[in-house]
Amino acid sequence: MEEISYKHTLPVQIRFNDIDKFGHVNNAIYLNFYDLGKTNYFGSVCPNVNWERDAILVVRLEVIFLSQIHDIDNIAVQTAVTGIGTKSFDLTQRVIDTETKDVKCVCTSTMVTYDLIEQKSKPLTEEWIKAICDYEDKDLRKKK
Repeated sequence: MEEISYKHTLPVQIRFNDIDKFGHVNNAIYLNFYDLGKTNYFGSVCPNVNWERDAILVVRLEVIFLSQIHDIDNIAVQTAVTGIGTKSFDLTQRVIDTETKDVKCVCTSTMVTYDLIEQKSKPLTEEWIKAICDYEDKDLRKKK
């Protein structure tokens, strides 16, 4: 498996209500971190995002928890697109400790582009595909 190069990193502030009674970040909160990362990624990388019409929906999600995050930790979420199909793309994200560089959690997902007006999936635009491939510095189109 090819090593993933994460070019997109977003620091994340841990909030008081992210911590559960066991003293660490609750597992459900990680999905919020990943949502922040992917929203920031596409807002930064893809031109002409219209969140009133365009949506990016999760259709598959796998999360692997590696170690706990505590309230004193400094963390960031890293995001990379790892494959692009016609209407879907694969995303790999991870939460890291920004001081130790330890990986706390890894998430892989399959996303689809969705037309909020028509209420159906739609192909990724060539503009988005080019922008993502340029940003990631590789052709990510899945071979048929």
